[in-house]
Amino acid sequence: MFFGSFSWSFVYISLPFHIQRISTWDAAGTLTWTGWIMGITPLATVVTAPLWGGWAERGNPKTLYALVQVAQGLAFLGTAAARTLIELFLCRVVLGVTGAASTFAFVSAGRADDPRDVRRQVAAIQSGMTIGQVIGPLVGAIAAARLGFRASFVLGAAILFGCGALVRWGVPDPAAGPASGPGAARPNWRDVLGVAGIVLGGSTQIFFLTSILPRVLADLGVADDRTLEVGGLVIFGSAVAAALGSVLASRLADVVPERRLIPGLLVLSSLFVAALAPVRSVWLYGALRFLQVLCVAPVFPLVVARIAQSAGGVAIGVVNSARIGAAFIGPVLATTLLAWSAPVALYAALALIGVACVPLARAAGARPA
Repeated sequence: MFFGSFSWSFVYISLPFHIQRISTWDAAGTLTWTGWIMGITPLATVVTAPLWGGWAERGNPKTLYALVQVAQGLAFLGTAAARTLIELFLCRVVLGVTGAASTFAFVSAGRADDPRDVRRQVAAIQSGMTIGQVIGPLVGAIAAARLGFRASFVLGAAILFGCGALVRWGVPDPAAGPASGPGAARPNWRDVLGVAGIVLGGSTQIFFLTSILPRVLADLGVADDRTLEVGGLVIFGSAVAAALGSVLASRLADVVPERRLIPGLLVLSSLFVAALAPVRSVWLYGALRFLQVLCVAPVFPLVVARIAQSAGGVAIGVVNSARIGAAFIGPVLATTLLAWSAPVALYAALALIGVACVPLARAAGARPA
């Protein structure tokens, strides 16, 4: 999960700058295209993730993981070869249809017998992905600045090919899990949809920034020739916060009841998002963003652990689709609002999304896990 996440964030950080470079549209049109090009991949994955989850439950997650990594590597090569925004958009659609490798890991984690083990494994998976997101943006920004955008996309594809080969020939075949048997417990879809709603709202507050980073940095007074590297540092700091939050999730749940912990984290995250609106310093912006992500990052492993043990692969795929769907909604919402309204409208909308998740968290906490 580390290498896959690393390669995605390695490429993702430079994508909006590459879009700006090859675009023939005006500023507003380019910003709208940026949101859709970056957001269409998770939107396509939202549709396919439950299918991949069902196949993982019935089949061999190792084989599926390797196939997905190779297919995504080919899509990265297509991204490098694309010459127009439409070609880039189509490559991103293909990338999304190939599925979410993380679904296979969450299905495996849900087969643990002890609920605490489930929570720890989900947090470990999330931490592995997040650590990749910590290192990927900084290295990707430097690589794009030194090697060029297209060369960095090819390098990202090579990492995915290597990751698929490592899993295919370096990881033993998993034993058949009990969750795939005919006697497996049926998921409580009310709980699953509640968790999916919380994951969707919380993750939207994480994924909105990268697509609008060139505009945000310009508004904060960063010189054009420094935006790529400064942007890499901002995303790097956010990813560090996400990693710390994921690591702390299990320990926080041991000392604070989840019925109070999760709503409190959502409210704090929303307050920090709202506080970004009046900021005029890039370093203060980065610090507030760090605190905001630190608050919202533990929410995902905490709520997913509630249903991972009893839910099947399809239900886990639905919840993972919500996380991935936020990677579509975040960029599209951010670029659309920023293109046609003041920044304060964007930050207010993101804060309201987090607050709207609080009743779902309280309702889920009121029912036994």
